[in-house]
Amino acid sequence: MKIRHFMSMAAGAGVLMAIVAAVPAFADDAKLEELKGQGFARVAIANEPPFTAVAADGKVSGAAPDVAREVFKRLGVADIVASISEYGAMIPGLQAGRHDVITAGLFMKPERCAAVAYSEPILCDAEAFALKKGNPLKLKSYKDIADNPDARIGAPGGGTEEKLALEAGVPRDRVIVVPDGQSGLKMLQDGRIDAYSLPVLSINDLVAKANDPEIEVVAPVEGAPVYCDGAAFKKGDEALRDAFDVELAKLKESGEFAKIIEPYGFSAAAAMSTTRDKLCAAK
Repeated sequence: MKIRHFMSMAAGAGVLMAIVAAVPAFADDAKLEELKGQGFARVAIANEPPFTAVAADGKVSGAAPDVAREVFKRLGVADIVASISEYGAMIPGLQAGRHDVITAGLFMKPERCAAVAYSEPILCDAEAFALKKGNPLKLKSYKDIADNPDARIGAPGGGTEEKLALEAGVPRDRVIVVPDGQSGLKMLQDGRIDAYSLPVLSINDLVAKANDPEIEVVAPVEGAPVYCDGAAFKKGDEALRDAFDVELAKLKESGEFAKIIEPYGFSAAAAMSTTRDKLCAAK
């Protein structure tokens, strides 16, 4: 009798758990229907080519938005509408409901994975420095900057590069928060910083456009890991994320994914060689 009573209670608890578990799914499904109804998804981006870019006419491009636009189109969401945000403000903006998704080269890390629901990997890159010609302070790593009391580094606020510099021991007052690539390059040219750090492709794009023979690039930064991003969704929107992942997987399998990102310089094979679970568990 006791065993039957226990089994009955367990079955009842199982039904209750199934009902509770189903509630978020209904809410998640409603999010996709909401986006279909409004005809667009609100995406947070940086203005950091080739990850993301905003033309003078306001048109949004770059590898991350282009992938998101195609995936959402396949989900029945006609377009994306982007707003530029600093990296440190992206997740709070997503959590506050100002964005539906972040598509901005926001690299996966355990603390970010705990705050948002990432898609599978999309864009992978290493880190680089832009420096004065000849690299007068011989800076090849974040530790080199930490060890030189005269060296100052510029990095996006709340971005991977700022965190790597601080973790390497660069004092807070020598890590200069930079709002965008053009500002970082100007600060380097003016001697206000000694290195400007961004992902390799972003630095190469910035320096190529500047066409300044007095600036050179060190890439990859010694000791810095290779990171991958994914589209970042609000916790609770996992069904939307999962639907995004289904179409993203189809893009990768068909070869369309490579056609979208490789003209920007990214490797489709790199994104397809790892997973969200591996990246979110990495130290």
